[in-house]
Amino acid sequence: MNEVESKVEQFFEKYRMVRFEKGEVLVQADTAPSGVFYLVAGQVRQYDVSSSGDQIVVNVFQPPAFFPMSWAIHKRSNHYVYEAFTEVAARKAPAEAVLEFVRSEPDVAFDLLSRVYSGVEGLQRRMVYLMENDAQKRLLMELLISAERFGEPRADGGVFIAMHEGELASRVGLARETANRTLRELKEAGLIRVTRSGIEVRAVDDIRGALRGDRSL
Repeated sequence: MNEVESKVEQFFEKYRMVRFEKGEVLVQADTAPSGVFYLVAGQVRQYDVSSSGDQIVVNVFQPPAFFPMSWAIHKRSNHYVYEAFTEVAARKAPAEAVLEFVRSEPDVAFDLLSRVYSGVEGLQRRMVYLMENDAQKRLLMELLISAERFGEPRADGGVFIAMHEGELASRVGLARETANRTLRELKEAGLIRVTRSGIEVRAVDDIRGALRGDRSL
């Protein structure tokens, strides 16, 4: 744990711990959040719901993230659902106390800004491939981003992502059938392996090459 993470943990540890089962909602859309959550364990996904009723995943938080900061800073309506993607343990603090803490600690504010820009970069990368309307490239980009952010390196050089096919489809806004068909193509090309516990990217560099067009499928 670095110095900034230690400061953040020390600030939040005076607030009570709350726990959520997988699928429970921490923050509901179009309602004022009850505070800022500091994620201690587990993952939380932030999503919107399309006009057709599909869930579109905007972001996935993991420790030591704290959210929803856009609402805390701007006091605008929250339009997203924050849902426990796994079992979650978090501490909840009043928004004003969190803002006062961030203002008083420049290194914490800089770290938060760095995380925001990292997230924006990921959204921009997704946007490019979403505009192409190419299902294969959309899935490849999401697999690459997920491998970089959440992946667990394997001894054989692959990277494991604890995410099932349906969750991957929702992150890129594809119908389940389209995602499954495209994933079969990626499996046949040897880029991924799908197991009951998640998806293993066989070689991240091959994913990058396929996105650039250097590797044909």
